[in-house]
Amino acid sequence: MENVSKGSLTVVLYRIPILSLISSALLGLVISIAIPVNAQKNSSSVPPKTTPDVDSSELTPSYPASPPPPRKDPSPDQRDLLERLKETDYRVSNLLGDVTGNLWVGSWRGLSHIDPNTGKILGRVSLPNVAIGALAQDKVGRLWVGNYEGLQRVDPRTNEITAQNLFLPSKRVLSLLIDKRGYLWTGTDNGLALISPDQGLIMTTVKNLPGVSANALTLDADGQLWVGTLDGVVRVNTANAYVMKWINNLPGTTVQALAISPEGLIWAGMPNNLLVINPKTGAVLRSVARLRGRNVTAVRFAKDGSVWVGTNNGLLRLNPHTGAVLDEVAGLPSSRVFALAPDIGNKLWIGTSEGLAWLMPKMPKAKTHLAFSRAVN
Repeated sequence: MENVSKGSLTVVLYRIPILSLISSALLGLVISIAIPVNAQKNSSSVPPKTTPDVDSSELTPSYPASPPPPRKDPSPDQRDLLERLKETDYRVSNLLGDVTGNLWVGSWRGLSHIDPNTGKILGRVSLPNVAIGALAQDKVGRLWVGNYEGLQRVDPRTNEITAQNLFLPSKRVLSLLIDKRGYLWTGTDNGLALISPDQGLIMTTVKNLPGVSANALTLDADGQLWVGTLDGVVRVNTANAYVMKWINNLPGTTVQALAISPEGLIWAGMPNNLLVINPKTGAVLRSVARLRGRNVTAVRFAKDGSVWVGTNNGLLRLNPHTGAVLDEVAGLPSSRVFALAPDIGNKLWIGTSEGLAWLMPKMPKAKTHLAFSRAVN
């Protein structure tokens, strides 16, 4: 601002920066655009409208709920096709010969028992979980089923569940065994428990089991328990559940299959080996040459003294004294063997990843039980 005087007249000059004028002009332009034309014309005669209060939730669009599409059950032909799809798990993970001479078949589609002489299915058991991990039969004939949800007791006369225990060290049951006193040992992926077969209740647990996971169980001639674990084999006193011995200096760690030979030696199946162990000294007597580098999943002795060995790539019969291969079985529904049951109905029964098979002496190859297999002839 500046005053200029001339005579009696004083003029006041305002110096406004050019940027300010431009800004004001632009602001006026924005304002004039923002005001509706009608409002400018009627601003002197019509009072401005006020915006009503609106809850923001009322502005959210809502849509009517659509009912689900109607269910369409597949036709019989489609059901048969679905049954044979690759997604269906046909593995037979456990086999058990019972006191009546029948065979119990634990598959991942359920539990059944059959007449091993004819192959006829005698009954099926409805279980809450069909991922069966172990089977055992107690001294009064009751069947015990371990799965990935706990432990159930089944009456084989009615095929009904009569007791269960879900409070184990882990619900994932991997192995079961009845000791000489009639008590049930239950191996899980997080330890070992002793169960009363009458009440189905835990009597005791093995604290801090070396190797943690009780993958496989067997009894020696003295009635003591041997446990295959993630780190060797452990001997447990069945009277007091104390650990008596731990053999862990093995060429390999995980023991997933166990058997005691007629001479009392331990045969331990591992993911890369089959070992013969002296239980008294813990020394490895033999590493079976033909099984080195192979995943041994099942070991069972037959009445004739030979030993059957299942792997993830085939089934063999060995001479237990030399380790020599006596037979290599062909004709299995799958080369992945999970379970073996010799000398039942004068047959060897084989559980594989693709179903159940059987073999009789002098047969050139195994035959598939079609009721438990994907194969259809």
